[in-house]
Amino acid sequence: MILQLLLGKEVFIIHKTDAKRILITGCAGFIGFHLSRRLLEEGFLIVGIDNINDYYDQSLKYDRLDLLKKYKNFSFSHGSIDKMDLLNELFEQNDFDIVINLAAQAGVRYSLENPSSYIQSNLVGFANILECCKNHQIKHLIYASSSSVYGNNKTTPSSINDRVDEPISLYAATKKSNELMAHSYSHTFNLPTTGLRFFTVYGPWGRPDMALYKFANSIINGKPIDVYNYGNMKRDFTYIDDVVESIVRIIKNGPPNESSSYYKLYNIGNHSPVKLNYFIEVLEEKLGIKANIRLLPMISGEVLETYADIDQLVQDIQYSPTTSIEEGIAKFVEWFKEYKKIN
Repeated sequence: MILQLLLGKEVFIIHKTDAKRILITGCAGFIGFHLSRRLLEEGFLIVGIDNINDYYDQSLKYDRLDLLKKYKNFSFSHGSIDKMDLLNELFEQNDFDIVINLAAQAGVRYSLENPSSYIQSNLVGFANILECCKNHQIKHLIYASSSSVYGNNKTTPSSINDRVDEPISLYAATKKSNELMAHSYSHTFNLPTTGLRFFTVYGPWGRPDMALYKFANSIINGKPIDVYNYGNMKRDFTYIDDVVESIVRIIKNGPPNESSSYYKLYNIGNHSPVKLNYFIEVLEEKLGIKANIRLLPMISGEVLETYADIDQLVQDIQYSPTTSIEEGIAKFVEWFKEYKKIN
């Protein structure tokens, strides 16, 4: 590997080999970390980029990154995808086969407080990714969308064929915009793109702002947990290993071709909605501690139920997520106690 400096940031260039070269944006994030580690184990050459922002505890991101840096086939660039100069340099000096864009400003509720960060990362940043992929003739762009695009869809399970033009949060609007932007590049420039609508991903190394981590942390520290809509919500919780397996199979299945206008969308979900109250019961059982629950009304931007129709995914990659909520929460709690050094 060669180390160069660009705009004060570290940029690594991987020499050409027979292994596929993949750029993963948001590599220090929850899904980005797990996907990077899986692909590194399989021998892919991975270049990761992440700005390590302070939306949640940066130490968790650095801890993930430290694990990735142990692999000789991994290199890292510290920076943001909304910086076109940095991205151009990465693309020009690395002959990427595939780009996986997982970098984004996450969170539904935070979009009410800091909308500009969503515009900059999710729209400007994604536009930069599309331009670089077009200019460098990337064979396959895979990018993160979200189940949030469905809003309060009255049809369940939610299908990729449903209309999704009524987002109820800015976060959801930016993700729908990503799908439209990708479609335009696929149609105009024959750029193969695949969008992934993730449904409430959870598991070890998960985000502290997500319900599982946040609830576990509060319960262990004897603090109340806030449960919105009085617990009358359902989520299609999807375990991280099932998400990663789905993405790896999509990579190996190859990019969408002319017959699909070089454009694909998939729901990545467990196809099994779980009541929030039951989710909390399972967490209490695995922790061995009862929660102090504070029931609150619904807040703006939240949806009542998420439920993924994954027929197209199963048909194309011959895989369906299988991890039960009981098994998934147990694995999370095991990791959480070890990571937090809790007896």
